[in-house]
Parts: sequence; C-alpha cells; structure tokens
Amino acid sequence: MKRFGESVLLIYNAPQTDAESECGILAEVAALEAALEQLHIPFVKAGLKTLRDLPALLITYPARLIVNLVEGFPDCPEDANLVPAVCHAFGRSVTGNTTRALDLALDKGVAKTVLAAVGVPVPAGRVVAPGQALSADAFVPGVYIVKPVRCDGSEGIDARSVVSWPGMDLQKAVRRIHDQFHQPAVVEAFCGTREFNVSLLQVGDEVRCMPVAEIEFKGFGPDRPRIVGYEAKWHPDSFEYKHTLRVLPACVSEAERARLCACSQEAWQALGCRDYARVDLRMDASGALTVIEVNPNPDISPDAGFAKALEAGGLSFPEFVETILRNAQIRLGLGPERVAVPVGRVGRGGHNIRRSEPADRDRILGFTQKTGFFRPDEVEIAREVLDDALRAGPGGHYQSFVIEVEGLVAGWICCGPTPCTVGTWDVYWIVVDPDFQKRSLGRALLDHAEACIRERGGRISVLETSGRADYLPTRGFYLKCGYHESAVIRDYYGPDDSMVIYTKRLGSAAVG
Repeated sequence: MKRFGESVLLIYNAPQTDAESECGILAEVAALEAALEQLHIPFVKAGLKTLRDLPALLITYPARLIVNLVEGFPDCPEDANLVPAVCHAFGRSVTGNTTRALDLALDKGVAKTVLAAVGVPVPAGRVVAPGQALSADAFVPGVYIVKPVRCDGSEGIDARSVVSWPGMDLQKAVRRIHDQFHQPAVVEAFCGTREFNVSLLQVGDEVRCMPVAEIEFKGFGPDRPRIVGYEAKWHPDSFEYKHTLRVLPACVSEAERARLCACSQEAWQALGCRDYARVDLRMDASGALTVIEVNPNPDISPDAGFAKALEAGGLSFPEFVETILRNAQIRLGLGPERVAVPVGRVGRGGHNIRRSEPADRDRILGFTQKTGFFRPDEVEIAREVLDDALRAGPGGHYQSFVIEVEGLVAGWICCGPTPCTVGTWDVYWIVVDPDFQKRSLGRALLDHAEACIRERGGRISVLETSGRADYLPTRGFYLKCGYHESAVIRDYYGPDDSMVIYTKRLGSAAVG
C-alpha cells in the first residue's frame, strides 16, 4: 500500500450536552485519529460548536482534504448537513456524503418519496404536521411506527412508537413527537419481522456491499416491538441494548443476500450517496423487502455496525480511512495515487528528508549549538520549538523535518503557519551541521519546507535573520533560493543587530 502524503483536517461536532448520541462522536474521532497516525497521514483536528465556526477554521487551516465527522449542532441540528457545501465553497474536498444526500436522507418523508419514485420498496405512510388532526380514514387499519421526521440516532423511537390504528395510541405517539421535538411526525406501516443492515463502501467508481448484518431480537416477547430504538443504541444497561444482537454475517441464502445488496445499492443511487453509507431494511415472512432508512452518516466507531461490517469484509479500519481519502483526493483532481508531499523522500545527493522524531532531539540541539551562530538563549528557544513539534506531531502547529546523510541527521528545518494571517508561513529554524555544510543540504531542506507549505495551501514563505556581517552568507543563501528582502528593522536583536525579513511567494502545490 502506497503511503498517503496529503495532509488532512479532521472536523467533528464538539459535544455540548451529556446526550449519549452527541457524546458518541468522540469514539469516532479517536478511531479516525488512530487510523491517520497508523497511515502516517499528517492531520489537524478541530471540534465545531456551530456552523459559524467553520469558515474561520477553513481559513486558518487550509488543508485541501477534510474528514467530516460533523453529525449535528445543538442550536440547529440541520446545519450539520451544510458542512460539505461550505467546505466545497472554500475549494476543499470532503470525505463522506454531500449536503444534498445528507439533507435528503435526514428528512424521512422526503427520502421515502424519492426512493418510492424510482421503485425502491418503502413502507406506506404519511407525514403529520404539528397541529394536524387525524381523521378516521387517515390510515388503513394496522400496526404503525411513529418517528420524528428529521432526527437520527433513533431519537424519539422506543416501544411507545409502535402503535395500532384505529386507536388513541397512534394519536398520542404523534402528539409526543410534536411536543418533544417540535417537528412533524412520520407515520409508516410497521413492516416485516426481520431487520438487516447493509454497509456500503465506494471504492473508486464501484459501490461495494460489505457482509450483511441481521439484528436478532433475542428474548423479545409479543408485547415488546422488535425495533432498534434509542435504548438499544445508547443505553447499555437497558434490556433493548443487551438483547438486540448483531449477527454478522447474517444467516441468509445467497439469493436473499443478493436482493438485500441490490436494494441497498438502488437506495444509495436514488439519494446520490458517495463514499460510505448504511441502509436498514426489513423483511417479512414471504421475503419481501422494505427500506426503512438510508443513513449516509452512520456511526463508524470501532464497536458500531459499520466498522464491524468492514472487518467482516476483510477491510481494516485504516484501509477504510485511506479509501475515503483516496475518493476525496480523486474529487480534488489529484488522482488515486498522486500525492502532493511525501512523508520522506530521497534527494539528488543521496540524502533522505523525513519528519523529526524524539530520537533526533539531542543530535539537532547539538549541531544547532555547534554552529556558533546562536546565543544560549536562542538555542533554548530552538529546544522549546523542537519539543513542541515532537510532542504535537504532524497535526501540531510546527512542521519539523530532518535531513539524513548515510543515516546520520545532518540538518533540521521547522516551519508553521503565521498566526492571524491567511496562507502566510514562517520558516522558524533552518540549521545544517557544520560538518555537512557546502553539500546543498540547506537548499534541499528549504525546498521540502516550501513544498509542505504549498501542499497546505500556503501562499507566502517568510524568513527572518540577522543583519550582522557574519550572517552575510545566510542572507546570500536566501537570495539564491528565490527570496526577496522585504523589510529591515534596525537594532531589533540588539544594538547594531538588525532583523532582515525575506519573503517568497509560492506557486501552486507540486503534484507527482
């Protein structure tokens, strides 16, 4: 497997309440972090409290690829669906589904209308708006399930949701949705006795079905409806949680499996899904299927059904993460195997450039002091910057690299985005061991840093150095590398020790 070199921004909705469905996002974030680290993909993570936080974040962190784990905001849950559109407006490529697909799927009434229009089997039913009265002929006699029209995570669904008509129970269930969630209720026929989950993954242009899972309602008596309600998903101490068991792969015939997959892929296509989704279906005694929900933003935490289906299909979680990032990369126009900045590369002189590691620390500080250019207090600042870079890793502010010659660390460079700017970066430190100078190692390090800056959306690279006579070779080196003297601050470092600021405007990221 080729190493993925494009850095990413991982965004999620920061929990603001104690609701289980909201706090569950942290398990997904932890799983994504671990996968990105295993794949050696540099990343920055950020929790959003509201959609209004997103534009400023995109300006601050101009990564072109974004892993989107935003599932909802307390002030306006529907705003989460707009995250892909906002990112797209900023020229970014987002993993997961589009705003259109997310919005279609969230509205259960609209989703069923779209699915039915293309022949996907869905339960019969209707949407009841707040204040709307139910007439005697509103529904045919039978058993129904009542849900909020625009909630996910099984919110508002429990044993009281399954009711008979005619009767007051259906009216009470509808009123409960209106009063508790302040939105319409969707009332649909309660179909089938078996429930299935089909996890779908897009690999390039192909939509693959993972092994089908069936929910076994173990010990459910006739007085307990066989549904996966809120308790079954979020309350570990409840009967429903302990007795809704996932059977993976499901015990179905090959013909049934094929029909489940085909129906799920048709639903995927109808709502315009991409990257990954889960389709929930019910099957009756005759084998007839109905799609009860398309979830384009399923829980992907390690214990959830989607991750378990990947595992059953022989796909590790890091492979899943790399797959959806490849998809996003293709949508960005980079191609499936073309990366912008490799994590490590071999230069023309036989040297290797890679990210700095804790084992490099003493070596870097040693030759930084040995150059004789830096006072003890300056070396101490270098130590602080290096330690911060090593502690935070690729997702931190400082991007720190070393250059090796025959396995020995011979130089160090550290850069990072300039606070309160859009696309301006500082090269904070560039040092080459005196024993390895005159080998163009500094130029190789600077080229690599500039490639990193471009890849992360940087426009301008800034270098600051001393105006003293002994720094003349350093200033000449910057000029040879295409930098221009932009400003001089007299006596900045001390009496007769000016600061000279060099800048370079960077072109678009090199790809290949």
